[in-house]
Amino acid sequence: MAGIALYGDLGEVILGADQVHLRHRLESVKLLPPVGANPPELYGALTATGASLVEIQAPMRRRLFSMAISASDGGGTGTDPSRADYGKPTSWSASIDALAAGLGVDTSDEGIVLLNEDEPADRRLFLICAGNVREIEDDHLARSDLEPVEDPAQAWNAVTVGAMTDLVTLDPNDQLWRDWTPVAPRGELSPFSRTSVMFGRNWPSKPDVVFEGGNAARSPLGTEFDWPDALQLLTTRRLSPDGRLLDTTGMTSAATAGVAHIGGEIIAEYPSLWPETVRALIVHSAEWTPAMLTQFCAADTRRRRVALRARYGMGVPNLERATRSASDALTLIVQDSIHPFDGDGKMREMHLHALPWPVEVLAEMGAAHVRLRVTLSYFVEPNPSRRGWRQRFRYMSHGLRFDVRRPTESIDEFRRRINKLARDEGTGHDSAATDAQDWFFGPENRVSGSIHSDFWEGTAAELAERGYVAIYPVSGWWKDRKERDHSDRGAPYALVVSIETPEQDVDLWTPVATEVGVPIAIEYE
Repeated sequence: MAGIALYGDLGEVILGADQVHLRHRLESVKLLPPVGANPPELYGALTATGASLVEIQAPMRRRLFSMAISASDGGGTGTDPSRADYGKPTSWSASIDALAAGLGVDTSDEGIVLLNEDEPADRRLFLICAGNVREIEDDHLARSDLEPVEDPAQAWNAVTVGAMTDLVTLDPNDQLWRDWTPVAPRGELSPFSRTSVMFGRNWPSKPDVVFEGGNAARSPLGTEFDWPDALQLLTTRRLSPDGRLLDTTGMTSAATAGVAHIGGEIIAEYPSLWPETVRALIVHSAEWTPAMLTQFCAADTRRRRVALRARYGMGVPNLERATRSASDALTLIVQDSIHPFDGDGKMREMHLHALPWPVEVLAEMGAAHVRLRVTLSYFVEPNPSRRGWRQRFRYMSHGLRFDVRRPTESIDEFRRRINKLARDEGTGHDSAATDAQDWFFGPENRVSGSIHSDFWEGTAAELAERGYVAIYPVSGWWKDRKERDHSDRGAPYALVVSIETPEQDVDLWTPVATEVGVPIAIEYE
């Protein structure tokens, strides 16, 4: 995993002719004791100690945490979860959510203990593997859909990484694997990867993204499964007496290391970005492979699309898309803080972001096809009481949502609609349904967890009239516990918006190169 986190695809690096310039480094903490295993109830506290060890040695260094580790026993609870428990927080996943939000953490019989609430430390980005399927089957997609991601990969604030594969070629001259065939076709979910298809609706959809994790092979008679080196990832090897420098690896651990490489490169390129923003760019840059798109195109209902997202996340992240705007694909990034609630527990403010896209250029394009994608990323503080882990609005400190102005809507009408959306969230009122058909997932299906990504496709002329994005708060346990409500210090968030004109030779970048959108804070009535 170290080789993948440093170099990415080592096979491409070795075959390339360019020099390798490393812009990020590795740190390592071992959570396992010298003998035996750690008590499951201490997983959260040990993770917190591991994070603090590296931070103490280099407190000013920008970093992300890559965790290729998971528990199959219900996530540190000591019991196997029932179907109803899939996706619910545990003391381990809640600890990671707290650490991501900049809090210290300890564990107790009642849940967790949040430390340094009054003066939180720097926020942290965690990347966690989804966990591996242990019994490979012919119908590997059905098997993966029945295998829920392992603890702590259900953590709200983490980037959970599943595995896909493009490795489908076996050497026909290799006698050992002659007539064996790959289990997964090119671009599909790896046979090793777990999903959140079994999760309840209130819990985050995981994985967030997928990355190369290798493939399995089926014997000629279909009675055995194995994983030949040709279907795994090439990487570095620790020093050994035989002098070998290279080895192979795979599964969701390797996929997590691959996304960690992308995250490290993003931080090296843009060191001022917040952890929420790096997470947003990883997810926003992800795209589904042709094999995944075939599945989405065959999905005839929104419910089926949501199930496919629970399998594939938002797709495979791409470093180039995460760090560069092409001339025909403009990406805008906003980092801001919002104050969710006032002293009476009422919604306090929302933000309107004016998007500086070239209205005249889009209007001139008329009926040309364009694509708008929006990703909102923020960190929640977990409810310290285990009793609050039973439902979404009791677990999260606050929630944030986004919406885009409709083509015929005035700013005042847009503001009034957002006010109603904020009031109706969690009450059963479906005030967003009228706009749902414009979005791939829709407002009601993109709100799980603490990162929300969706896209809209339509004409350039219509997009030209949608020049504002609203960010607004929804209920959480801060609202009901005034003594622990941290709204006054602000809740940070990252907003990433991109527009693409894939079928048009149009320069979107130049008209907005010197223009920046300015958010407007609006007090609630």
